Amino acid sequence: MTKYRTVAGIQTNVIFADCQANLTRMLSWLKDERLEGVDLVVFPECMLSGYCFNSLEEAIPHSQKIPGPATRVMEEYCQTANQYVAFGLLEVGDGGAIYNSCVLIGPTGLVARYRKIHLPGLGVDRFTTSGGEDFRVYEADEFRIGIHICYDGVFPESGRVMALDGADLLILPTNWPPGAETFAKYVPNTRALENNVYFLSVNRVGIERGFRFIGQSRLCDTNGNVIAEAAAEGETIIKGSIDLDRARNKRLVRVPGQHVIDRWADRHPEHYSRILKPPTS
Repeated sequence: MTKYRTVAGIQTNVIFADCQANLTRMLSWLKDERLEGVDLVVFPECMLSGYCFNSLEEAIPHSQKIPGPATRVMEEYCQTANQYVAFGLLEVGDGGAIYNSCVLIGPTGLVARYRKIHLPGLGVDRFTTSGGEDFRVYEADEFRIGIHICYDGVFPESGRVMALDGADLLILPTNWPPGAETFAKYVPNTRALENNVYFLSVNRVGIERGFRFIGQSRLCDTNGNVIAEAAAEGETIIKGSIDLDRARNKRLVRVPGQHVIDRWADRHPEHYSRILKPPTS
């Protein structure tokens, strides 16, 4: 097994309520020569549909089944390109419910579908249904990827459970608006450091129904250092290399016999049960 993987995030604008145009936009980005040889390409949250819907009824026509039209097109691309792609979309489920979802697709087809669990009072998330499945880690050719979406990243438990399950990289497709600048600036670094994993946040840019999106996509290493980052405005590609051995080694020997820390062995989960209980106020 080659211990290195190359990942990229596409910080791009999204055309509101036009799935076909956004699918075409993704395929166009994937032809960029900077993505040649990249193992995993990640697009923003709700990349296929846009985000600022004002009702469930308005959003449903721009939601798709999984598998569905967009995932089938992307499966064909991934098979030909021998590449993995993750992107956000609105998923229509049984009974008319919709989910803010992210799919991971690779050369063999659909690898994963994650439904956003933590829903803010913003945009289409006011009308989507919380995902009913636990956070999981998905394997892409021995590359272990944990998926969560935007507001999920505020909750450290989300990243921690995926790291405990062996994630090498946590991806966070997002639609950060103004007010989330400190999240964009600090959370990716913190989640990477506290879990000794790589972290890739991929935000969008542009204005949709009066909401401006703040970019600042970022890839961090296992020490929380920035490998690559994007500005607050402008479409761009960020990319970098992932060292699987580094992400999987939780025992860090900085000075032999004098300074050794172990991200997992040093935990005391017997003292953490309070986080499973409802708030007191």
